Amino acid sequence: MRILYAGQITSFDSAWYRILALRREGHEVFELNTLDYRQQNPLLQKIEFRLVWGPEVERLNRDILSMAESLKPDVVWADKVLFMKPSTLQRLRKKGIVTVSYMIDNFFGPRRDPGWRLYAKTIPYYDLHCTQRDVNVTDYKNAGARDVIKIQTAFEPTLHFPHDPPYTDARRDRGVSFIGTSYDQRAQTLLRLHADGVPVAISGGPQHWRGPLGKMFDTLYCEGELFQQQYREAIWRSKINLSFLTHSNQDEFVHKSFEITACGGFLLAERSAGHLERFVEDEEAVFFEGYDELLAKIRLYLPDEAARNRIALAGMKRAWSSGYDNDTQVRRIVERVQTILEAKKGGAA
Repeated sequence: MRILYAGQITSFDSAWYRILALRREGHEVFELNTLDYRQQNPLLQKIEFRLVWGPEVERLNRDILSMAESLKPDVVWADKVLFMKPSTLQRLRKKGIVTVSYMIDNFFGPRRDPGWRLYAKTIPYYDLHCTQRDVNVTDYKNAGARDVIKIQTAFEPTLHFPHDPPYTDARRDRGVSFIGTSYDQRAQTLLRLHADGVPVAISGGPQHWRGPLGKMFDTLYCEGELFQQQYREAIWRSKINLSFLTHSNQDEFVHKSFEITACGGFLLAERSAGHLERFVEDEEAVFFEGYDELLAKIRLYLPDEAARNRIALAGMKRAWSSGYDNDTQVRRIVERVQTILEAKKGGAA
C-alpha cells in the first residue's frame, strides 16, 4: 500500500519505529513530520497547542490534502495527530483514502491534558482508531467511531535486542534502574527505595526529575536522557529494570516492559491484567503491587543473580516469540486497513 504517515518523526520516537515496520512489510511510506508545524515562538506554541487553532493548524491540514492529491496514497495514517480537522478527513474519505488514527494516549482518561479540542471532533470521521486499552474500545464506539482495533505498544527489533553473550553482574553497574518520566508517584517511590537502602539509578529527561527529586537529584539521577543504543545498553547494565504503569492514563501495560524483556533485561513491573496476560509471573517477569511488595521483590531478587538471569532469558524468549514487536502489531493494523480499503473499493463503505 501507499501510506502517507503523519506523526512526530525523529530517530528516537515510536512513530519512526512504526514507519520502519511498515517499510519492512513492503509498504511505500511518505512522511509528514508534525514537528514541522510548531510555532517557533514558545508563547504562541503554547497558545496554539491549548486552543488547537492557528496558522500552523491550517497549514498542516492544507499540506495533508496537497500531499494526498499528489501522492495518491491508499491510507493516511495519523500518529497522535491533534491538529487534524474533520473537514480534512471528509475530503480524504471522498477520495477513497482510508484514514487511521493511532492514539496510545488516553483522550477519555482522567488526566484531562490540553490540546484535544479538534481530536474530539474527528473521532467519527476516521475509518479506524487504534488504541491500547479495552476501556477505550468502548469509549471510541460510544463517541461514534466507525471502527476500533485494540493493539499493544511494542519493541523495535532493530534497537531492542539482547547482548550476545548476555550481560552478567560483572558488567552491570546499575542496581535498580528506572529510565523514563516522573508521572504519577514514581519519584516518591524511588526516593523511598533509596531511603530504604536500595541502589537506585534514574535516567530520563532532567526536566522531569529535577523538581520531584529535589535535593536528591544529584545522588539518584545519572546519564541523562537515553535513546537507542544508550537506552538498550542501560537495560543490559541494570540488575533490575523497573516498569511502572501510568495510572493517570489507565494503562494496562507499557511499552517499556516489552523493550526491557526484548533486550534480555530482568523486568520488575507493576502487576496488571495486561502484564499478566503477556508474561508468566515469576517465570518470565516479576510483578508487584504497592510499595511493600516492590521492596520485598527487590530484596529477594537483587542478590540472586542466577534467578534474575533465568527469568530475564525466559522473558526475552517470550517477547520475541509472542508478537510483542512492532512488525507484528503493525501487521495487525494493516490487515484491518486492507479490509476497509477493499470495502471502500467495493462501494460498501
